Amino acid sequence: MDFSIDRDLHIPIRQQLKGMIEYGIACGELVAGEKLPSVRDLALKVGVAPMTVSQVYQDLKNQGLIETLPGSGTRVADSSQARLATKSGRHSLNRRIDSLIDEGIALGVRASDLASLVQARVVSRMSLGRRLSVVMLGLYAEATESYAHFISARLGEGATVEPMTIDGIQRDPAARSRASSADLVITLVNRRYEVASMLPNTRVIAIRFIPSAETRQALASIDPMSEVVVVSRIAEFLPIMKAGVQRFAPHVHRIRSANIDEPGIGDTLRQPDVIVFATGAEAVLSSLRPGTIAIEYRHMPDPADIEQVVIPLVRGATDTPVLETKEAL
Repeated sequence: MDFSIDRDLHIPIRQQLKGMIEYGIACGELVAGEKLPSVRDLALKVGVAPMTVSQVYQDLKNQGLIETLPGSGTRVADSSQARLATKSGRHSLNRRIDSLIDEGIALGVRASDLASLVQARVVSRMSLGRRLSVVMLGLYAEATESYAHFISARLGEGATVEPMTIDGIQRDPAARSRASSADLVITLVNRRYEVASMLPNTRVIAIRFIPSAETRQALASIDPMSEVVVVSRIAEFLPIMKAGVQRFAPHVHRIRSANIDEPGIGDTLRQPDVIVFATGAEAVLSSLRPGTIAIEYRHMPDPADIEQVVIPLVRGATDTPVLETKEAL
């Protein structure tokens, strides 16, 4: 991965560097076990004080994204350790049952009727087979819905995949309760610890996301003489996003990046030939001059992670051969 700081951005150097590594892991630019530069080497490369790099590394260690091993230096943490949460025990099951009873009472359902409903669901589940409940927890509703559809198509009929947003379960207790009752919650690598803290009794795993085929094709088709501006709502995502544009459009040499909230963004958006905007930054479209090409930098779940991480978990939970991986790649 190319570690570089964009000093034209209105983002602190430490925040840029942390975001670059964090999103590099989330987007598959940095893989589990990959060695990172030493504190001194990275400080020299990007032109910052070693203390800045040391603080960034410590923050990422606290998130469980990187680790330092004696004699091996600093590496991206083992994904199998970072993604898998511990299994819920009997206490967790009792809490969910209590939550179900409380919800039924709040809806005015009598205890005898609630017991009948549960019994009916048990009979139905036993006759139809185990159908795993999976929640895809993302940042933006539309994008998360597409992620859920992508994952569902690869899991087949053995599981249902419901899209939810992190903001949604933070604001809506009913949505959080529904997510808590899922058999499995899938989220982004850099949000796993946050999600796990919100859903402490639920198995939470993280997968990587890669630029979609449509995004890669659109970037490759940009005219070499175009001036391109990369825009995001999340400042920390800009360095890795700009690097992605440079990777898939190496023939384009005039590429700048800007955060949607920075001063003078309106003037910035009226200058380039092409705007590449991150999902969630659709508001920039209303500020473009006529004729400006707009490309959404859309991601998709990494098919390799679905095959190697998600499908084995779902298979193990259902104990049935209903899930096929033929269409996974």
